[in-house]
Amino acid sequence: MAVIPVELGGRSYEVRIGHGLLEQAAHHLAPLLRKTRVPVVADANALAAHGDRLARALGDAGYSLALYTVAPGEGSKSWAELAALTDWLLAEGVERGDHVIALGGGVVGDLAGFACAILKRGCGFVQIPTTLLAQVDSSVGGKTAINTTAGKNLVGAFHQPALVLADLDTLATLPPRELRAGYAEVLKYGVLGDRAFFDWLEAHSGAVLAREEGPLNHAVATSVAAKARIVAADERETGGVRALLNLGHTFGHALEAETGFSDRLLHGESVALGMVLAARYSARRGLMADAEAERLTAAVDAAGLPSEIAKLELACDGAALVDQMRHDKKMDAGTLPFVLLRGLGEAFLARDVDLSEVTAFLDEELRAH
Repeated sequence: MAVIPVELGGRSYEVRIGHGLLEQAAHHLAPLLRKTRVPVVADANALAAHGDRLARALGDAGYSLALYTVAPGEGSKSWAELAALTDWLLAEGVERGDHVIALGGGVVGDLAGFACAILKRGCGFVQIPTTLLAQVDSSVGGKTAINTTAGKNLVGAFHQPALVLADLDTLATLPPRELRAGYAEVLKYGVLGDRAFFDWLEAHSGAVLAREEGPLNHAVATSVAAKARIVAADERETGGVRALLNLGHTFGHALEAETGFSDRLLHGESVALGMVLAARYSARRGLMADAEAERLTAAVDAAGLPSEIAKLELACDGAALVDQMRHDKKMDAGTLPFVLLRGLGEAFLARDVDLSEVTAFLDEELRAH
């Protein structure tokens, strides 16, 4: 088992990565559980695949589960679902010193984490991520949120978990498309700040996606360690360091919004497309070589992820996508910072991007390739 600390002073916690962690759940969770009835917020798919393992492990130690089931998909990150969940937690008698378990992917972690952030002005929670994307990204760092009609993750809070248990065995039931979507976030860590990791992923992407134990363990642990370092340095994204984790997300969130936050484009797929666009736009501005941008495109293609927005056949133009970006929560005094690249492994925050130039670039990309 790999144990990666997220160093945040009095709110520090561990991310524990390994196999069979659900079977050991009572051992890991016992220090945090004050009552024998344990509230669990679970994605319906995750509950069907892994709920029995968690219930058996905790049941053998004298605990019982109180279950709240969430429908899969971004549609569950809504005001209505947040209200229903908080009402349920209150009915269950959850207190500020209690810990709620979030079992599932990023949607459940975001929703449950936000509910715990506001319930009685904050109660504890534990992340048990069951998707690759959640294990390497969304479960770590304390960003919680819901979506609104104005855009993705625009209402939320920073609320750190008390513990993250990443059981790699849960990835065995993950559909291939979901696994590839999660791999986009793994690739992101190499692209934004670790050229050696990017090189390693080029050589081992097939093994990671085939769930080979050694490569998968290395990919997840390296990704989490990178996220933990960045979060420790800039927890609330005020110093410009954590903003680098948004590589691919400004373009990607606009694409998600344009496709209605639906299964037409998964979050990880939008990040993959967004990274390609960020690289090509960086090359267009003379910041990185065209060959480097195309090397990233090739890595995205090799993972079976989408790399060309023209193939989405969107009924919009570049201006419409830029309008979606104007709702981005990173807007600052009317300026939208973009995470761009000086090369693979060299991301930086650009605050001088002309949105009319981005519009023209996106018009070209919507027609090209």
